Parts: sequence; C-alpha cells; structure tokens
Amino acid sequence: MASPATTELVDLALTATAAYGRPDLGARLEAAKARLADPGVRVLVVGEFKQGKSKLVNALVNASVCPVDDDIATAVPTEVRFGEAPSAVLVGEHERTPIAVEQLGEHVVEGLENPLRAEVTLPRKLLAGGLVLVDTPGVGGLGSAHGAATMAALPLADAVLLVSDAAQEYTAPELDFLRAAMELCPTVGAVVTKTDLYPHWRRIADLDREHLRRAGVEAELFPVSSDLRLAGAAQNDAELLAESGFAPLVGFLLRKVVARAEDLDRRSTSQDVRAVAEQLAAGFTAELAALRDPAGAEALVAELTSAKERADELRQRSARWQITLNDGVADLISDIEYDLRDRLRAVTREAEQLLDDAADPNTIWDQFAEWLHQQVSQATSANYVWTAQRARWLAEQVAEHFSEAADAAVPDITIDGSRLAGSVDPLEKPEGERFGVGQRLFIGMRGGYGGVLMIGLATTFVGMALLNPVSLAAGLLFGGKTVRDEYRRVRDRRRAEAKTAVRRHIDEVVFQVGKDSRDTLRRAQRQLRDHFTVLAEELSRSLATSVAAAQSAVATESSQRTKRIADLEAELSRVQSLAKKAEAL
Repeated sequence: MASPATTELVDLALTATAAYGRPDLGARLEAAKARLADPGVRVLVVGEFKQGKSKLVNALVNASVCPVDDDIATAVPTEVRFGEAPSAVLVGEHERTPIAVEQLGEHVVEGLENPLRAEVTLPRKLLAGGLVLVDTPGVGGLGSAHGAATMAALPLADAVLLVSDAAQEYTAPELDFLRAAMELCPTVGAVVTKTDLYPHWRRIADLDREHLRRAGVEAELFPVSSDLRLAGAAQNDAELLAESGFAPLVGFLLRKVVARAEDLDRRSTSQDVRAVAEQLAAGFTAELAALRDPAGAEALVAELTSAKERADELRQRSARWQITLNDGVADLISDIEYDLRDRLRAVTREAEQLLDDAADPNTIWDQFAEWLHQQVSQATSANYVWTAQRARWLAEQVAEHFSEAADAAVPDITIDGSRLAGSVDPLEKPEGERFGVGQRLFIGMRGGYGGVLMIGLATTFVGMALLNPVSLAAGLLFGGKTVRDEYRRVRDRRRAEAKTAVRRHIDEVVFQVGKDSRDTLRRAQRQLRDHFTVLAEELSRSLATSVAAAQSAVATESSQRTKRIADLEAELSRVQSLAKKAEAL
C-alpha cells in the first residue's frame, strides 16, 4: 500500500502543475496517483493438478475460500484480496455476479459453467498491505491449455509461487515452466507442499534445490504443510504453526514481494515527480538566465528555439523513434508468425509419424489427442514467451532512439495474452469406417467363397469334388487375405482421416493464435506510441514556455529586473524543493 508521504507528494506536484498552468503534466501525475490508489500486488499460485495449490491459499489466509477435494479441480482463477468484510464475486465477460463465499466452490471447479475468474475479499492482516493471492488452474507445465493461460498472465503478476508436493522431485515440465516464468515475472518462489504426508520430504526438497541450481533458476524453496498450518491456527498451537513451515514463506511474501512492490511504486512516483519538476523549472531557469545576462539572451532564445524544433520533430511520423516502432512491430509480427508456424509444423510432422507408427489410430486416439493438445499448448506458450521478450526489446530500442533527442524511460509494456488459450476448438475425432466382427466375417466369407469356387473348379479336372480339402483350405487362405487387405485399407484410411484432422486443427491454431498475437503486438505498439507521443508533447510545451519566458525577459525593463529575478528565484526554489522531496523517496 502506498505510503502517505508518496501520495502527499503526488498531490503537491498536482497543485504545482495547476498553479503553473501545465495540465498536460498533471495527466502524468493523475496516472501515477491512480497507480498508487490500487495497491494490489498479484502473486500467482501455479502448479500441476492436485499439488495442493488451493489448500496453500486457504492456509495462507486461514479460511476455506478455495474449494479442495480429491474429485474436483479448480477451473478458473480465484483472486483473494483484502476487504473489510468477506465477499465473493464471479466476473464474466460483461457482468459481475455477487455470491456467498460459501458457494464459491460451486462455480470455480471443472465441469461447470465457469466465469472468467472469481474475486474474494477477506479481512486478513497478511492481505492488508495489498497482497493478492491468485489460485490458478493446474498448469501442466507448459503443456496444457491452463498452462498457456497462466503463462499469458505472468507479465501482469508481481510474483509467482510454483507449487509441487513432496511425493516426487521436480518434473521436466515444472522446470520448463519455472525457466519461462523467470523471463516474464520479476520474482519467483518454489513451494513444496504436503510435508506432513511424506516422511522423505527433506530428501525431495534437497533434490528440488539441486534441480533449480542446475536449471539456473534463482528461486527460494519453501517446504510447507497446509494441514498443519490450518490445524495450528484452529487450535492456536504455536508448535504446529512453526512445524508447518509457513513462517519463511509469509516472510518472503511480505519482504520480497509486497515491500519490493512498494519500492517500485516509490521509485516510479519519484521519477514522475522529478520529471514534472524538471519541466516546470525549465521556463523559470530560461527566464532567469536571460534576466541575469541580457547580452546572451538572444543566443539563449535561439538555442531554446532549436531545441523546441527538435522536440516538434519527435511528434512527426518521420521521427526516428516512430520509424523504429513501426518497422519493428512489422518485423516482429512477421517473426512471431514464422516462429509459431515453424513450431507447429514440427508438431504436425511428429504427430503424423506417431499415426504412421500406430497399429490403428482409433486404439490410441484419446492418448494421442491429449499428447497433441499438450504439444500445441507448449508451442503456443513458448511462442508467447518469445513475443513478450521481443516486445520489451523493441520498447528499449524505441526509448533509445527517442532519448537521442530527449531523455525518456522505457514504459511498462502490458503484454496481455489473456486470449492465448481456450480460443481454439479441441481436436475432433474422425468418424472413421467401422470394421467390427460382423464386417470381418462378411468380408472373409466373400473372399473365401471366391477361393473355394476357383480352386474347387480347378480340382474337378482331376476327378475331385467341388468341395474338397484343397478347395476349403484355399477358401480359408483367400478369406484371411481378404480380411487382412481390407483391414489395411481401413487402417490407412483412418490414418489419412486422422492426419487431415490434425492439419485442420493446426490450421485453426495458427489462424486464431496468430490473430491473437498480432492483436497483442498492436496493443503494445499503441502503448509505446502513446507513451512517447505524450512525452514529446510535454517536452515541446515546456520548451515553448521556456522560449516565451526568455523572450519576455528581454523586454523586461531594468527597474523591474531585480524584482522579477527575486520572484523567479522563489518560484524556482519551490520547484526544486519538490524535486528534492521526490528524490528523497
């Protein structure tokens, strides 16, 4: 939660912009004030299915808000934040539906008509500082639809807790997810749950730490028992609470997540206020310099006019930063689409090879469909991670080119991929031609009849009957071959239909995810364009004010010069005092 000093400083700066007639600078401060008014520090609790994520959230807030059951799984994100009284709201695409907290489990589990997310408020001290715990669906590493959705939410999170129980050490998908999370989120922690159920949990924790070290993942690891924590809180038993292992985890959340978010708020607010103070001071400084040195006033006006012309050029579409932004986004869209297609082509080739190796696609279809879904989700998630990284790189390039004419900071780019997962229909199973016992018998009899007739007629020339052991054996051979040939034909047709279904599904993924990626990059482009355009307009306005002030100083009579210098020094002192307070943050 923002400190009173931070909020007071922004209010003071807003008063200054209003007093000095600079509402354009006030808009930046209003945005900073709105950011301070929302103290939410989002912590995503992620992990595979049935690893204890929901119970971990319940234990942290000491309340049964997230449903926990062996037979159900969380299907939508559940946000738990501070509120004066317990409440719950289901958030849909266009509506918010209040419900009782006790009814939450009826709406956020698998198999029900689920909303986009659920929001819960609780009067808990742990949450009072702005901490928001988000219980997510099971991610399945990078290889599931929920994993892709969680990956898309990472850039909007302040921290991530990966939950894995003490039954086994980390799996490859979990380590892949952690590595990807570190690329998109500043703070990552690892939680080993259910230590009360597994006596060997210390060995598992040591193995997990070694896996993290080898993978290059800098994340603290916290072994905990949610059941012991809940029992200790219910019985007010300090020994159980200590044994649960939650104290280090709570300390991590308060010191390294909430406190770090407060530090970031103070730094960004300090940066905004100092930038505003600098632009407010520019006009006073220019006029004061002209009054103190009338002989050099003309040169000062010429220098300021030249600087204003350069600032005005920053607003033109021909400005270098504008060209870098437009060309960079076009190149980025092309690269991202190529990367997505390349990844999915590899998935298609592997899928077709699996279908060719299978005895019958129908016998493995359920496992195959699940595997394909995981591979597609993994490909789209990895593509999304690269998209976020490249967008941030582009923002740095644009800021660098803008800074060639004026100082500028890289804005916080919101890479919102909320539509990344769940927008593509699942793989459809081909109808396929049936080849059951009845069909086999009929086809075998038809082939056997031909064999009996052909060989039987041939043997009549040597005085044998039409039906004889030779003709009957030939009928069996011909019938068996006909059945095998028909089975191969049906199998090959099923393979072809399965491959067609895979290609159709991949085309749908490329079409939909490609569209979502382009929209995401276009939104990032508009963010960057608007951010730097506002900076250019602020700079141009400040320089215009400085030019006017310097020109006014030239026309000031000598008798008024001393008084005006004193007034300007007083105003400049006030603005510098504002800048010093900002720096003190």
